Amino acid sequence: MTEQRLPAWADPSVSPARLDAQGVSRRRLLRRAGLFGAAFAIGSAATPALASPRGGFGGEDPRLAYLVGDHHVHSVYSHDAKYTFSQQARAAAKYGLDWMVFNEHSNFGHANHGAKLEHAEIVRARAENPRQLIFQGLEWYIPAAEHCTVFATPGPHETDLLTQFELAYDGKLLGYTEGSAGAADTARNEAHAVKAINWLAEQRRSGYVDDVLVLANHPLRLGIDSPHEMRNWRDAAPEIMIGMEGAPGAQGAAIPGWRGSTSIRGEYENKPTAQSWAGYPADAFLTYGGFDWATATVGGLWDSMLAEGRLFTITTNSDNHRTVFDTWKNGDWPAGQNFDNTGKLPDPVNTDTPQPGSDFWPGEFSRTHVGVTRYGYRAVMAGLRAGRVWLDHGHLLDGLDVRLRRDCDAGRGVTLGGRLRVRKGERITLYVTVTTASRPNPQGILPELAHVDVIRGAVRGPVADRDTWRAPDTRVVQTRDVSGRKGTYTLRIPLTAGEESFYVRLRGSDGNRHGAGYLGAAVDPNGPVPHEPGNGDPWADTWFYSNPIFVDVAGD
Repeated sequence: MTEQRLPAWADPSVSPARLDAQGVSRRRLLRRAGLFGAAFAIGSAATPALASPRGGFGGEDPRLAYLVGDHHVHSVYSHDAKYTFSQQARAAAKYGLDWMVFNEHSNFGHANHGAKLEHAEIVRARAENPRQLIFQGLEWYIPAAEHCTVFATPGPHETDLLTQFELAYDGKLLGYTEGSAGAADTARNEAHAVKAINWLAEQRRSGYVDDVLVLANHPLRLGIDSPHEMRNWRDAAPEIMIGMEGAPGAQGAAIPGWRGSTSIRGEYENKPTAQSWAGYPADAFLTYGGFDWATATVGGLWDSMLAEGRLFTITTNSDNHRTVFDTWKNGDWPAGQNFDNTGKLPDPVNTDTPQPGSDFWPGEFSRTHVGVTRYGYRAVMAGLRAGRVWLDHGHLLDGLDVRLRRDCDAGRGVTLGGRLRVRKGERITLYVTVTTASRPNPQGILPELAHVDVIRGAVRGPVADRDTWRAPDTRVVQTRDVSGRKGTYTLRIPLTAGEESFYVRLRGSDGNRHGAGYLGAAVDPNGPVPHEPGNGDPWADTWFYSNPIFVDVAGD
């Protein structure tokens, strides 16, 4: 594929502006793309790194605009989906997405036929939707584990990279699915997953592709992503394997009266099997406020990884295959054709009758917000890698900006994913700027944020037991009641650096459903809770989460 450049847009107002706390709007960012044209070429070296090492105390990050996206979208090039690229892209534009990843399921039909056909359609979709950043990706069946999104920056080798990776490292294609404890092939399969991530890192180092990222999808849906596997993937190449879905797609699965009396948000309706890691409790297979147990449990698996002092980003997405209440169905196969010999499903047809589904359109319910200083593919990937990420469901917020600053400093401080270096005992302040929802969401509800929770955890370094999922020193340390507040406002939350390094992260909700967290009220007094099976209206229980900020404490 030849290098493409973004056009100088005359009207950057197609999507509503979203303001960050520093006054840099998404609209202004897009306008700059028109002014600086060539600087935003796909693969351009003009996009700066979003994080740099700091030797002194404090720190200052740049002003950011947030681009909204979804890294987990399927089309007719997945064997179990039904929409065309144009249908998905139109929906994403309708719901305000700036970027999206088509990550089709691995299988031989896709590897042998679909990937190249898909790429041709993606190139057309990019041309037809110049205000959207459209990535080609792959949903990788991890050897011995679940799924990951793998995606690269556009360029001459993006499809070849994904196809080579699919054929050489996909667990389903290789038959490397065994992951139960003690099975003869488990160690080999787990090692192959690490080898796969290292291979992607080498392709980036060699310049074969400009950039590539991996995110674990629905990690606790089946309970087969063990803590040690997730740590092994991260440690193999932390610049490539950057995180996981904090909340899965399929958020419409448990709309009352729709899919069934046993349905759970995210399609988290499973029980432990021989393939599941035995250390997970049965409650780990549920969602809590729509979020994966690994993320929703304060002091749980995500926190245990953060407590090592290393970033592990969370995201949310649609995982769109079949939209709830949609009237389209898969078309019929022509004689002699199937997915294995074409790599593509027939285009869907409209029935005018609601069809089975669990998903929302990209951007309709789940949104991942990525902080960038420039508009472009590399900027989105750099923002994800740097951890400048927050997520919301149900369009709960119009904007969120988080800064942590030493009280003796006058700069902007550091933001999500960043590190602030302080002295022991030093006073610091967390500035949380919220822009409340200004218009009804796609369900016709004007969301209202009820509270903001500050979660703090000690950083203790690498764990001795790589299968631990507990962070015993992490808890909710403060809750701010913000019900009734409108517009843009800033919460100023004082913190003190003790003798050990720590991190802080944020969470909040509409206040409709909450209770004692999984590890008890002393850890999390008002956390997300599971819904009754079949009675999980997602619009009535919406949350936002942010990535952490780390505080590195130095001696006197």
